[in-house]
Amino acid sequence: MPLNVQGGKKKPLKAAKKGPVEMTEEEKAFKKEMAEKKKAEEEAKQKLLKAKKK
Repeated sequence: MPLNVQGGKKKPLKAAKKGPVEMTEEEKAFKKEMAEKKKAEEEAKQKLLKAKKK
């Protein structure tokens, strides 16, 4: 039996860490628009829930 053979499970290689992501102005504007839309939907949802309680 060769000496360099080791038993057990081999560990998977670690993926390289991703660096900071560069965003274009268009992507920033889109992300901001989506956040505002989501916020508006949440506010509308809260208003509906308050209206139903009354």
